[in-house]
Amino acid sequence: MATGPRRRSGFGALVIALLSTVGTIFMRSVVELTLWWGIALGIATGSMSGAVGAVVANRWFVARRGLVTGLLGGGASAGQLVFIPVLMGLTINVDWRAALLAMAVLLAALVPLALLIVRDGPASVGLTPYGAAAASPSAVAAAARTTSMRDALRTTDFWLLAGSFFTCGFTSTGLIGTHFIPHAIEYGFSEATAASTLAVIGAMNVVGTLGSGYLTDRYNPRLLLAMYYGLRAASPIVLPAIHETFGLTIFAIVFGLDYIATVPPTAALTADRFGKASLGTILGWIFFSHQVGSAVASWGGGLVRVWLGDYTMAFIAAGVIGLFAAALCPRIATGMRHEPVPAPAAAA
Repeated sequence: MATGPRRRSGFGALVIALLSTVGTIFMRSVVELTLWWGIALGIATGSMSGAVGAVVANRWFVARRGLVTGLLGGGASAGQLVFIPVLMGLTINVDWRAALLAMAVLLAALVPLALLIVRDGPASVGLTPYGAAAASPSAVAAAARTTSMRDALRTTDFWLLAGSFFTCGFTSTGLIGTHFIPHAIEYGFSEATAASTLAVIGAMNVVGTLGSGYLTDRYNPRLLLAMYYGLRAASPIVLPAIHETFGLTIFAIVFGLDYIATVPPTAALTADRFGKASLGTILGWIFFSHQVGSAVASWGGGLVRVWLGDYTMAFIAAGVIGLFAAALCPRIATGMRHEPVPAPAAAA
């Protein structure tokens, strides 16, 4: 039986808090680490992925849906900005179990909030989506159209979207999110500096994701994606040449602006191409590709470090993959011409 964003968000927070986080605190073997931090956490965070935010944005908004998608993504980045330095401080000054316990308490507090506040759609509270009255005929058609997963798999567009999002996962959470701190420490930066740099990436990500949502409402999302992946390719290639804090800060600003800026245009293209009614399922599989890319980079980056002694070739590989994705994105077709929906006029 399908579940909406309300139950899915509550389920994800509960599993992370009670199973993966607490289980990891009491682990005694690599098998338990894999079970709690790998499998349980992976399933739970997947249930709260950006696909859920995109579904919420497309259910509640016709106008400014890109901006709302960016706003929801920016919320995740704001959490990175706040909590990574806090958790790193607890890890350094107490131990890593104290950091995980603090995270479990915070996540447990989210469960009642999700169940009490989140609603699955505007119809559940007697509303219509924002901007529906001013929607163009193409936007109305996109809202009503459905595409089965089987039919989506037969299209080139699905594989282009999934392939580009594989690159997003590879270069962001998989490579930088996993290996940036050990790389920075190996280059002589302190643990606090490395964590603070990730926090700067999170801060810039808020700005970049909001800006991307704003641009997605107004410009061709295919060209936006090509630009984002081009910048994504350039950033990791220069990272091994950085040996000073100033350069590390510049990297954090540039990479942070682009970290998950890909989400609003990817969600918009998926909704326009396959229909909003199918967005949850199809975008969920596209996000699955993102996570596969993350897994490949996490594992592969570690292998590169063990085999070659540093991460340089992993960063170069990320740059090459980013350039390939940038070249493919303009080939993505939309089911209809991308038409920004005007915002409803303010009441007199």
